Amino acid sequence: MKGIHREGFSWIFKSMLILTPLLIIVWLWPLIPVWLAWGISVLGMFWLVVLIQFFRVPIRRFDPHPDFVLAPADGKVVVVEKTRENEWLGEECMQISIFMSPVNVHINWYPIDGKIAYSAYHPGKYLVAWHPKSSELNERSSIGMEGRHGHRILLRQVAGVLARKIKCYAEEGKQVRQQDQMGFIKFGSRVDLFLPIDSEILVQPGQKTMGGVTALARLA
Repeated sequence: MKGIHREGFSWIFKSMLILTPLLIIVWLWPLIPVWLAWGISVLGMFWLVVLIQFFRVPIRRFDPHPDFVLAPADGKVVVVEKTRENEWLGEECMQISIFMSPVNVHINWYPIDGKIAYSAYHPGKYLVAWHPKSSELNERSSIGMEGRHGHRILLRQVAGVLARKIKCYAEEGKQVRQQDQMGFIKFGSRVDLFLPIDSEILVQPGQKTMGGVTALARLA
């Protein structure tokens, strides 16, 4: 682990503010039995370990691969199919969706070099992230990118049942590089990619991905 992501600082700080006086009380108050004090202490430490694990920044070697679309997130491929994307692309395309469980790294990375041509936030529901309609009905952020060879792709950060906070760093007009951080989704979610219909798909449903490393497709 390289460190703690900045999105987790407030969570860990607030947890420490609550746990520190609580542990002092349970260990100094004579009416609280020792077994209960130990139980509360173990649960408190477990919660801190969970937070540190969730907001971890992985030690990872990033090598540029300009001819490939790299995975924007750690997780498992749950969708590979032809579809029509109407929000920004307005055409038939290939969709690849990656489900991120609570134990995955939840940083999102840009899959290609390019310019941010579109960015929008949509409030919505909190269906389970693998639900077929979650991409259209759940809270989500959409990022449209124009690659250096004219390719247009759309990424969508989708909230799930536990994920109630999407952080998107995209700014329209900004040039970004493959493997720069695109955002962060807290506590379980998914990321959808919509690629040109003639893209060569290199993954299949059920395959595990490593964000910024796994090649998902080759653009024609």
